[in-house]
Amino acid sequence: MDGTVLNSEVIYHQMIKKICEKYNIVYTKALQIKLYGVTDKQICETVVNELKMPISTYEFERQLGDLAEKLLPSAPLQKGAERLLTHLHDYKIPTALATNSTEQAVRLHATARPKLFGLFHHKVSVTDPEVFHGKPRPDIYLVAASRFPDKPKPKQCLVFEDSAVGVTSAIEAGMQVVMIPDARLDREHTRHATIVIQSLMDFQPELFGLPPFDDTPRRYSRIEDNSP
Repeated sequence: MDGTVLNSEVIYHQMIKKICEKYNIVYTKALQIKLYGVTDKQICETVVNELKMPISTYEFERQLGDLAEKLLPSAPLQKGAERLLTHLHDYKIPTALATNSTEQAVRLHATARPKLFGLFHHKVSVTDPEVFHGKPRPDIYLVAASRFPDKPKPKQCLVFEDSAVGVTSAIEAGMQVVMIPDARLDREHTRHATIVIQSLMDFQPELFGLPPFDDTPRRYSRIEDNSP
């Protein structure tokens, strides 16, 4: 979800920076890169410990949650995300959302974009009762696969990821991975993906046995509209 469907990673970093500034602490770029794709809980623990914040992890998490409710719903879509999800939905190819974010974060985004999030057959978050470990462990993807009606084998599933943590999770689950990495991510963190592309607009479905995109110009405003 964050960084693949939505450009919400940027907002997360803005929220963390905002909290740090309250205590005159600098949120470094090196730490930002280290936090790509990890869970909210891991973000809070790492920031508090590494930057020696004068507040508890619990308090940091509380402040982050308060900011998330105000700012996350405004996260813009990643280029090509709507096009891809609409295409797969039109061809009756089921998709699931599998995210290291919490159910609360998923709900915030789904409320802001009900039509877009309604394209997913189901959604699995890190706080799902059947998920015992977040990414980079494979739990989230295995649970997501198990909830499709035809119970596909992992090798039949294709994952879209933006973080090294997510790619590791998908590979551990036995799935193929299309990676759309953040430009600041070291190339070393991309080498385990099946393929690496700059944008979802560059994805070629036919490479994975999926129907190709129709090159006829289309408008996708019916989903970008935030109204139900």
